Amino acid sequence: MKKKNLYKIMDNSESIQPLGRSCAGVLGIVLISLASQTGHAQFVNKGNVKVSTGTILSVYENYKNEDSGNFVNDGQVHVFQDWENNGTVTYSGDSSKGKTFFTGVSEQIIEGTQVSDFQNILFENSKSAVPFNLAGTISVGNKAEFKKGVVNADPYGGKVIFKENAVHSNVSDASFVDGKVEKQGDKAFQFPVGDELHFRPSYHQAGTSKDNVYTTQYFYKNSDDQYSHSSKEADILFINDKEYWSVTKDKGAENIVLSLTMAGSTTPPDFFSPSAGTQVAIVRWDETQKKWINEGGAVSEPASGEPYANLLTSKVSGYGIFTMALVKTVLPPVPDSVIVYNALSPNGDGINDTFLIKGIDQYPDNEVEIYNRWGVKVFGTKSYNENDNMFKGYSDGRATVNRGEKLPTGTYFYILKYNNGTKGIEKSGYLYISNQ
Repeated sequence: MKKKNLYKIMDNSESIQPLGRSCAGVLGIVLISLASQTGHAQFVNKGNVKVSTGTILSVYENYKNEDSGNFVNDGQVHVFQDWENNGTVTYSGDSSKGKTFFTGVSEQIIEGTQVSDFQNILFENSKSAVPFNLAGTISVGNKAEFKKGVVNADPYGGKVIFKENAVHSNVSDASFVDGKVEKQGDKAFQFPVGDELHFRPSYHQAGTSKDNVYTTQYFYKNSDDQYSHSSKEADILFINDKEYWSVTKDKGAENIVLSLTMAGSTTPPDFFSPSAGTQVAIVRWDETQKKWINEGGAVSEPASGEPYANLLTSKVSGYGIFTMALVKTVLPPVPDSVIVYNALSPNGDGINDTFLIKGIDQYPDNEVEIYNRWGVKVFGTKSYNENDNMFKGYSDGRATVNRGEKLPTGTYFYILKYNNGTKGIEKSGYLYISNQ
């Protein structure tokens, strides 16, 4: 059996004291422990640290990775104080077991000039509601667990990056990112963002390219201070004056289906019960026109057990600042024979087994897209008709269920585009699938 060393970094010490034994070791260590000018001990790495699989390293003092420092974590690293990375922090990538625990008992600063690349990370600190101050950039390769404590990034310019296959868990009002969250790749994603102890995520699938990069941030404040609510399209009646999201496309060439959450703790009550002749829609500040534009959308109801009873979804035409608004209900400008039946029960009884768009056969120049309420495309086709090219409740997109499998009961969002011979028409709304 090889030795497994559990290390504690001692105050004002030049050495590392082993505390335990097991089946793996810490290899290639060049470490210095120094006292700072304020009298606090500091663990400084100028060389190479590798925490092997099965090894636990506990850092009880402030950790600083110098520009020459190379820190590789394939085991478990417990950080109880501040973290500063000016060199390389990474993992071997041959497993998904490397994990870094930020579990201090005092407030912790996470900073540095270089990205700290963590495979798995856990935030759990009960010192205060906002115990983590993120003044640098960290990335997640596999999973981030938000157990206790808000990660406060906005005032310090920090950012959390989720790589292509990265996910997160346990996000709530008690633990989220208050600042910028970047998502890389093409996977559907819930952005774990919020502000002032309010977890207020947005959702979307990042297109179809693994090279796509998007960044989102939530603000619990009135956007009118920076983006005048008096400058808007005529059909926009009242713009949410409590909250907004910033959604930017940093890399890629696709527009997204965006879903914004509505919550009674932050969203004005008028948006939950719009008056006659009005509806709730996503609006976006158009930087070129210097005004708010109506991006449309509709509010869905969830299937049993789904979060967010009110989720506002629409395919947006651009990026930037988003919120919701009360807008005038839009009626079809020219009556035609196309009627959308938005209930589907694919149980084989011959009643509502397919998504029927009556009259669409008259307009073969058409396109139909269907998304789940999280912005993931589950169906898409051209030349939709009433006979053999129809949606039957099965996925043909890159959704969370496999292609060809029946989609679960719930609310979905459709987009119908067709040319009636004189102009293009677009309709969108919700489709409810019942597999009961």
